[in-house]
Amino acid sequence: MSVMVRIPTPLRRLTNGQAKVELDSTNLGDLVEKLNGEFPGFKDRLIDENGDLRYFVNIYLNGEDVRFMDGLGTSTKSGDEISIVPAVAGGC
Repeated sequence: MSVMVRIPTPLRRLTNGQAKVELDSTNLGDLVEKLNGEFPGFKDRLIDENGDLRYFVNIYLNGEDVRFMDGLGTSTKSGDEISIVPAVAGGC
């Protein structure tokens, strides 16, 4: 079994419309690399030029914000669920 990644609507054009993808990975950084290998350009949407998560992208592992875990080094295992949530801004 693998890690399930929920793809937000703005990034689904990279995944040919798929709302979920499954990949094998040992940590979040590895998962991002594999997403980018399968869907070129994906990494650029998540990772900045310094190799850190972009400030407007939130990633959750089983409902927990990875920024409060080990960031891109956060371990993943079979059956885990990753949610990518772009920040939302707006108002009057």
